This record gives sequence, structure tokens and C-alpha cells, in this order.
Amino acid sequence: MSHLDSAGTPAPARVAAAGLIGTTIEWYDFFIYALAATVVFGPQFFPSDSSVASDLAALSTFAIGFVARPVGGALLGHFGDRLGRKRMLVLSLLVMGVGTALIGLLPTYATIGVAAPIALVVIRVAQGLAVGGEWGGATLLALEHARTRAQRTLLSSLPQIGLPLGVVLSSLVFLVVRLGTGDAGFAGWGWRVPFLASAVLVVVGLVIRLKLGESPEFERVRRQHTVRRAPLADVLRAPRIWVPACGITIGSSTLGNLLLAFVLSYAAGARLFSASTMLTVTIVAALLWSVTLPLAALLAGRVGRRRVLVAGTVATIVWAYPYFALVESGSQAGLFAGTIVAALCIAVTTGPYGAYLSEAFPAEIRYTGASVAYGIGGVLGGAMAPIVATLLVASTGGLGAVGGYVALASLVSLVAVLALRSPHAVTSAGAAVARVDPVQDGV
Repeated sequence: MSHLDSAGTPAPARVAAAGLIGTTIEWYDFFIYALAATVVFGPQFFPSDSSVASDLAALSTFAIGFVARPVGGALLGHFGDRLGRKRMLVLSLLVMGVGTALIGLLPTYATIGVAAPIALVVIRVAQGLAVGGEWGGATLLALEHARTRAQRTLLSSLPQIGLPLGVVLSSLVFLVVRLGTGDAGFAGWGWRVPFLASAVLVVVGLVIRLKLGESPEFERVRRQHTVRRAPLADVLRAPRIWVPACGITIGSSTLGNLLLAFVLSYAAGARLFSASTMLTVTIVAALLWSVTLPLAALLAGRVGRRRVLVAGTVATIVWAYPYFALVESGSQAGLFAGTIVAALCIAVTTGPYGAYLSEAFPAEIRYTGASVAYGIGGVLGGAMAPIVATLLVASTGGLGAVGGYVALASLVSLVAVLALRSPHAVTSAGAAVARVDPVQDGV
């Protein structure tokens, strides 16, 4: 069969593509909430006399999903390292999809009072737990099926593309529904359509994931009887690995979530651009992001992962202030240029880090270590970013301080990239060995 190798196991590219489809669906679920946070959930689930307070409450539920991610990473990572990667990937997709559909059915504050925001928070926590195990599982399944260093770098980047593609899909659905229902119809009932549509996508994703095989690396660990009893405890005993691993994603996560969640609501609230214009810009930027990301991974496979990570992080630091200045200028051309360059900076930074971060941990604790580190980085970066940015704008009256905040977050990531090593490479024979990448100190 063409999609199987000579041993009868799924070809690496097919496994990576399946991971990409699944992560696209999960990030669609996650970001339709981001798009609706201040436009819908603020006034309808957290009514307040202050629009800032209402927006902060809605954005806090967005942050809750991120805060739950490292917990989900530890939980699903524990069972992923003990029972296998595939089972946890199926579970994460199921929980995420069911939660999104339930949000589409939730009554608002006007109907059931305080029970509405409580139910919303509970669902967001469950979704955060699911996403916490999604990234690590999808990345590892692709990484551990790959046969060469360059292939590992490229294929482990494909689940990362699920994020911008999920943004494109969610933005397109929101744009079509908003234009089709009008402002009043969208606020009244139209916002529920993108959430309910998730149920169809989840069924497709589950069918694909159930056909995947288990990771050869995990099968090797199980055959050798080296499955760890408490993977999280083993991870925490190695702070020289997990501390810098947590820091790598802070900068890109900060800029990414401001671009995708905060700038949309800020521009609309400040009457700089229409919501439709902002959605269009987001779609274009995310498409370029999704194309550039695997190209960055290909480059990293040739010149070294760390070199590309450093280049992307430095570019983010340099572009942070100009990006927000262009958003605030009110120029549509400036908005497009600023957002596209910002998205490309994120793509270059995120292309290699799936492999770089994952191979910092040995196979026995890799699911737990990579997922927890990615989740903590998301909390310190993406979860806090919209809230911090909202407070900075409220106190300063502009976006200048927000640019400085992004530059500082990226500086933290730059230090983390330089501090981390990735010695636990997956060999073509399916064994993990401690080694140093001949290309710039990082496999």
C-alpha cells in the first residue's frame, strides 16, 4: 500500500498530515472563542457598566483555557508516556470538539443569570486541558515516525501549521456568518453557528486519528520495559531542561495571541478599522504564516534549528514596536504590512521549535516534558498577553507600551533558546540517543 512503509506502518508524511488536520480542527475550536470573546461573550455573558471590565472578564476566560494547558499537558502527557501517544490525541480532540459545540448551545446571562458565565468557564477549563495534550501528542507522533534529522524537523512542524490554518478557518466562518446575518443577527444568534459547526469537523478528525498507528519510539520504550511510573516527577528533576524549554515559546505566543485576539477588538473599539477589515487581514497573515512555517523548518534542517530560532526571535524583538505603531496609524496599507511581517516573524520562530523542544527530553518522558513546557510558555506568553495589553492601553492610551511588552517577552525567549540543548535525537532505527547536533548545537 502506498501510504505504508515496508514494515506495514504508516508513512511519516501521512502521520504528520493526520496530525496537521487534527490540530487545525482543535485550533479552529480554540480561536473561534478568541474571535467571539469581546464581541459576544463580554456583553452577553459578563454584562457590566464598564466596557473595559466586561472585555477583561471575557478575555480572562480566554486566558483560563491557557492556564489549564500545562495541567492538561501533565495529565495527558502522563498517560501518553505510559499508555501511548495515539489514545491521548483521540481524547483531546473529542473533549475540545464537544466543549465547542456546548458553547454554541449555552444560554446567555440574560436567560440563566450567573450560571451562564460559570458554565462557560467550566467548558473553557476542559478545552484548555485538551489543548494542553494536543500539541505534544501531534508533534511527537510526527517526530517519532520520521527517519532523518531533516525529516524530523520538517514533519514535526506540520502540527504547528494547524494553528494558523485553524485561525484561517475560524476567521472565514466568522466573516461569512457575520456578513450573512448582519450585526444584530450575529449578536443575537449567528455567533452560535461557528461553534455548532465544530461537531462536523470533530467527526472528520476522529475518523482520521483512529486510523493512525502508535509511535515507534513509544513501542520501543514499552518493549524495553522502560516506561516511567511518574514522568512529571522525572521532568521536574531536570530544571536545566524544562526551565529554558518553557521560555522558548513565550515571545511568539505573546505576539501571536495579541495579533489574533487583542488587536481585533482594539482596532474595532478605537474605530481604526472595521471588524471585517481586521478579519480579512488576519486571514491573509495566517495564510502566509502557514506557508512560511514549513519553509523555516526546512531551512532549520539545513543550517540548524537554533540558528533559525534565534533569527526569528531577534526579528520579533526588532518588529514589535513598528507593528503596533502601524496598527495605530489607521492606515490599511500599514495595517496589512505590519500584520504580515509580524506573522512571518512568528512563523520563522515556531517552525523549528517542535523538534528542538521535544528532543530536549528523552522518549520515556517526552510527551509530559514537551507538553508541560509548551503549556507553561503559553500561560506566561499567550494567556497573559491580551489582559496585559488591555491594561497597558487603558493606562497609557496607546499601543506603544504593548510593543515594548512584546519585545521584552521575546528577549526572554531568546535567552531560553540559547540555554536549551536537544540531545535526545530519534534515530532512523527508532532509538533515542544522547548526542549533539553537528549543525549549531541543536538537533
